[in-house]
Amino acid sequence: MLAGALSGCAATRLPQSTGALAAATPPAAEAEAAPAATEGEARREVETWGERYRANSSDPQIAIHYAQALRVNGQRAQAVAVLEQASLHNSKNMEVLGAYGRALADVGNYQQALDVLGRAHAPDRPDWRILSAQGAVLDQMGRHQDAQRYYETALKIVPDEPSVLSNLGLSYALSKQLPRAEATLKRAAAGQRVDPRVRQNLALVVGLQGRFAEAESIARADLPPEEASANVAYLRDMLAHESDAQARRPTGPSSRS
Repeated sequence: MLAGALSGCAATRLPQSTGALAAATPPAAEAEAAPAATEGEARREVETWGERYRANSSDPQIAIHYAQALRVNGQRAQAVAVLEQASLHNSKNMEVLGAYGRALADVGNYQQALDVLGRAHAPDRPDWRILSAQGAVLDQMGRHQDAQRYYETALKIVPDEPSVLSNLGLSYALSKQLPRAEATLKRAAAGQRVDPRVRQNLALVVGLQGRFAEAESIARADLPPEEASANVAYLRDMLAHESDAQARRPTGPSSRS
């Protein structure tokens, strides 16, 4: 997705963003990514939490966990419906509002997501996870400078938090500031608790600057060699096609002397 946005092409097979919006877990679990659930495990989680939700739909924690299971299982619209009801019953519960805001962003309701996330923490008690989520929504809306201000505010609370640095690095990349994106993603990748997607995003940004061998070396830290090579080859081919397309575009009428 990032490579497509940067080059003007369609989405690629390369890694997507990580951080506030990418996590399907409640806020407290975002710092450490859980292993991906299998399809069978995801369905069982939906069944387990669905039964608990039907027995006690007013419990905010049950609603959050049920919505989380639905999101992991790809049932994002249903997750929004569950959390909408939970927010009506628990209008002051910051955790419910945070989960609801993320779920809204999942389905592309960005303005409503911003409105809800704005109520998910207080100005005198800002939550860095919510700030990062707000930034991620703004990036989705193309408001990259606004997004970067939210990430920078979050980093004042949790300096060097990898998920926030990763989101900030991707925001710089989306605003075509590739050297700055690379430096920020390197900071994110240097942390002890690093989602492998952070390194893949770093590899992507390095590759977008034409340093393909270095990008492949970074990618191999988490991917099989053949998959890392295939990703970099795909990126190289995509950028070559974009360069050819730009060369063929008309430059506009020439000026007359």
